[in-house]
Amino acid sequence: MHKLFFKCRGTQRLNAKVCREKTLRTSALSFAFLCVLLILLFFPVSTWAAQQPERIPLTLELLQERLHTPTLREGNLTVDLQKMVIDLRPENATFRDVFYQLLRKELGAKPLGLDLSYALILGDFVGSDLGLRTPLYAQGIAPIFTRSEQQELEGLRFVCLESLAMSTTGYAYALPNSKDCRSLLGTESTQSSEITVFRGALTLVQTRFNGEVRFSNTFFLQSVDAQNATFVQATNWIETRFARPVSFSSANFRQSSNFYSSIFFDKANFKQTQFHETINFQGSFFKKSANFNQAKFKHLAKFNSVQWQENADFSHVHFANQAQFTKSDFNQLLLFQETIFEQAVIFREVEFNQLVNLQGASILNQADFSDARFAKEAFLDVSGLTFNSNQAKILGNPGEIGQMFAVPTFQGNQNILRNLGQNFRQQQQVADANDLEYTKQRLRLIELSRKLMATNINSATVTSLMKLGFSATESEAIALRRLIKPFRNSSELLTLADINLETYAKLSDSLIVGEPLSIGVWLLQAWSWLALSVLLLLSGYGTNFWLVFGVGGVAIAYFGLLFWLVDRYRRLRPIPIIPTSYETISILISFSILEFLSLLAIFRNAQQPWLTLGCLLIIILPVPLTLLIRLYQQGRYHDLMDISYFTEDGTFRQLRLLIGRLPVIPRNQTFRERYMPLLCDRHWNWLNYYDFSLNNLVKLGFNDIRLRDEHLPGIISGLAWYQWSLGLMYITLVLWTLSRTIPGLNLLIYLK
Repeated sequence: MHKLFFKCRGTQRLNAKVCREKTLRTSALSFAFLCVLLILLFFPVSTWAAQQPERIPLTLELLQERLHTPTLREGNLTVDLQKMVIDLRPENATFRDVFYQLLRKELGAKPLGLDLSYALILGDFVGSDLGLRTPLYAQGIAPIFTRSEQQELEGLRFVCLESLAMSTTGYAYALPNSKDCRSLLGTESTQSSEITVFRGALTLVQTRFNGEVRFSNTFFLQSVDAQNATFVQATNWIETRFARPVSFSSANFRQSSNFYSSIFFDKANFKQTQFHETINFQGSFFKKSANFNQAKFKHLAKFNSVQWQENADFSHVHFANQAQFTKSDFNQLLLFQETIFEQAVIFREVEFNQLVNLQGASILNQADFSDARFAKEAFLDVSGLTFNSNQAKILGNPGEIGQMFAVPTFQGNQNILRNLGQNFRQQQQVADANDLEYTKQRLRLIELSRKLMATNINSATVTSLMKLGFSATESEAIALRRLIKPFRNSSELLTLADINLETYAKLSDSLIVGEPLSIGVWLLQAWSWLALSVLLLLSGYGTNFWLVFGVGGVAIAYFGLLFWLVDRYRRLRPIPIIPTSYETISILISFSILEFLSLLAIFRNAQQPWLTLGCLLIIILPVPLTLLIRLYQQGRYHDLMDISYFTEDGTFRQLRLLIGRLPVIPRNQTFRERYMPLLCDRHWNWLNYYDFSLNNLVKLGFNDIRLRDEHLPGIISGLAWYQWSLGLMYITLVLWTLSRTIPGLNLLIYLK
């Protein structure tokens, strides 16, 4: 640095200022270089040292010493082989054979634990050679085990029996076919197999296995802790049984891993575990909860025929390849929150007994729910689901899968409901698309109800807030806060110090936030609410034709009975004009049959049958009954009393579509000649009144039956016109529903 300074001084071409700047720049570069050098020399070394502890080679002398002097940890004696380099490669065969022999002898004689934390295992690690091999058979278990250990082994029998019972219900589980299950369920002592029993706890925290790991057909009576362990080669856990909690949290499986037909009697923790190759849990049994939260499956994940007795948590998991859950049984919650499925996920023939949570999940390829069975309490929560129907598909049984989707609110879920509906329309599963449309409109109705009835905290008076349930202090705090700034959402109430959390939780469903509604806007929204309610109740918003059929059947039978009554039962005196007993019995029996069939259609297809029936009765009962009561109060005194009010076109007798037909014949002599009064002395005459009711409501009939234009009481004419007006709305509802329920018929499919 000094030489550079003097050189700059001696140079006549550079002035003093330039030399000073060069000197400072050189000093800064030197200081930066020194800092970088210190970081490279000290920081990485300390970090590497923390992550990679110093290990010492394991010798036979050291192994014997550790075996003879086990350490006491958490009340259990443990062989401490931490931070060791254990060389089990073929070139070190002598050490390897003695290593397995010594450990098997000590670990089998008494329940000693084995701690291999931070160790480096070179070569293949055959863990199944470390335990005590014992036969299992139905009559008994080896007496070397303690009573508690024998009870643990006996517990395997109940799992086998439970799995066998589940397999006989139609689900083919692999577990009953395992060797130890066949042995335990056998009745002859000759049917035996051996299992390796690991009596103590196994600790593999941050252990690195450079070779294959084999623990097949092993029964761990104590816990297995393999947090942050690294398995460089393939691992074999086939038919392994874990009696206590097992943890592979943050473990790294770099090659394929096989847990085929394994049993987890206690909690299984695979949180943040990375599976770089195929992972196979096929036929396994999880008696307690299983946690795969934040795990990464970079290759095929097989969970076929797995029984999950408690919750299965796959939240925040990333499936980069196909995930298979075929024929699995989920007895409790199944969580897929924020889970990403890049490839197909298969749930064929799966049984869901409770909620399947797909909130915020991403389905980028295909989700197959074909032949899946859902219990009464089970459904798919898809709120916030990322799903594009143009790139991905959701498959399921037609007419069933659409009923399984649910979202809690309309706001924020319109897009996913629309995409799901489009997905099923593209697959010609119209019933499922309609189920989703019904769900969407039902949620929309709930939101409209809240807007009309809930209290707007931006406009409600202090008195209204107090009547709602807020205290005087809380109401005053709300009023003062909205003077400064209006509330944007109800959760902002919690930012006020005076608001009680319990009060907010109790009243949150009764609160809304928004601009105050004017009377005109409120009335328009009330009309929308009423129309939407009627459409949902009477037709499932155009998604259920049989419901519409049932509604029409009730109305047709009811009005047919009314028309028969006003026409055939006119007066008792002075000369009675009443129907015959045969006609009365016929009309009542036919009315009962039609009403029963129509009500059966309503109760089988309506989501809320009693509300549907109530809505229908409000439409068809008050006005006709009022007219009928008034008719019999004032009596009938006119000409042509002995002739029917109803006439039929005598020129044709055929099935007709009478869209443009009006209920009363024109006042013209030629029409009077064509239309002849009904013959009241025929036994089948009562059918004509149903025909007239059918004409009015559906615009379809076997004969063109109308009211006469002479000497007709206005009340009877009003009754016919009222049904005819309802018929215009009903036939529109029928056509709209048909267009939404029949594939390819799209005449009114976009009518909202």
